[in-house]
Amino acid sequence: MLGVNETGQQLSLGHLLLLNQTLVTKFVLQGFSEHPEHHALLFSCFLSLCSVALTGNTLIILAIALNSGLHTPMYFFLFNLATMDIICASSVMPKALEGLVLEENSISYGGCMAQLYFLTWAASSELLLLTVMAYDRYAAICHPLHYSTAMSKAFCGTLAAGVWALCAFNTAVRAGLMLRLDFCGPDVITHFFCEVPPLLLLSCSSTYVNSIMLVLADAFYGILNFLMTIVSYGFIISSILKMRTAEGKKKAFSICSSHLIVVGMYYTAVFYAYISPVSSYSTEKSKLAGVLYTMLSPTLNPLIYTLRNAEVKAALRKLFPFFRN
Repeated sequence: MLGVNETGQQLSLGHLLLLNQTLVTKFVLQGFSEHPEHHALLFSCFLSLCSVALTGNTLIILAIALNSGLHTPMYFFLFNLATMDIICASSVMPKALEGLVLEENSISYGGCMAQLYFLTWAASSELLLLTVMAYDRYAAICHPLHYSTAMSKAFCGTLAAGVWALCAFNTAVRAGLMLRLDFCGPDVITHFFCEVPPLLLLSCSSTYVNSIMLVLADAFYGILNFLMTIVSYGFIISSILKMRTAEGKKKAFSICSSHLIVVGMYYTAVFYAYISPVSSYSTEKSKLAGVLYTMLSPTLNPLIYTLRNAEVKAALRKLFPFFRN
C-alpha cells in the first residue's frame, strides 16, 4: 500500500519504513573494548607512537625545507610523504587515544565523514606517492645521465600536485557516495576509527555502488600501484647487477633500501586487510592493519629515512643542536 507526503507525492512501502526509523546522527567506535584490561598499555604505546610520528615527520619537513642541499627530487617526495603521514596519523590517533580512556567513544556523523575523508585522502596519496618515488629511483639509477632533465623541478611539482589532486578527487567521489547512504541503526562501528567496510555493513540502504567503487579503488591503489613499483624495481635491480664496481652496487642498493622497506611495510598492511570483498571483511584483521598504516607506518617512516640516510642526519644536526650528541 502506498502513502502520500505533504506535497501530495506517493511514497513506496520502502520509503515509509525508512521514514519510520530514526536516522543515525552519531556512531560509537568499538575500539579495543574486547580487551579493556589492556587499555592502559595500549594508551601508552599509542601515545608514544603518536608523539614520535608527529615529531619525526615534522623534523623531516623542517630539515628538507630549511636545507638547500636537500632540495632534490628524492627529498622533495620525502617532504610530501612526511606531510601525508602527519595527516594520516592526526586524523586517527586522537580519537583512538580518547577511545582507550572513555567507556563509550562516540563520533558525530559529520566527524566520522571528515575522518574518513582525510584518512582516505592521505592513505591513498601515500600509496600513489610510493609509486612515484619508485619511478624517481628508476630514473636516477637506470638513466643517471638524463636524470636532472627527466626529473626537473617542474615535472616533480606536477607529479606531486597530481598525486594530491587525483586522490582528493577520488576521495571526494567516495565520500559523496558514502553521504548518500542512510544509517538507521545499529550505530556501533567495529573499529577504532571510521572505516569504509564496517560503515557499509551498517547502512540500511543499497551499498552496491559503494562496494564496486571500493573494489576499483583497491585494484588501482593497491594492485596496480604495487605492480608498477615491482616493475620499476625490476629494472633497478637489473641495472645495479650490471654495475662493474662493488662500491657502485652498494651505493645504489643503499639509496633504494629505505624506500623498499617502507613499500614492503605499507603494502603488507594493505593487502592483509583490504584486498578482499566487503562480505569477507574481518574486524580483527582490519584493526591490526589499521594500527600498521595509521600509527606504525607514520612512526617508522621518518626513523627509516633518517637512520639510514647520512644527508638527512647531517641536516638535522645542523638545524637542531640536540642531534649532535
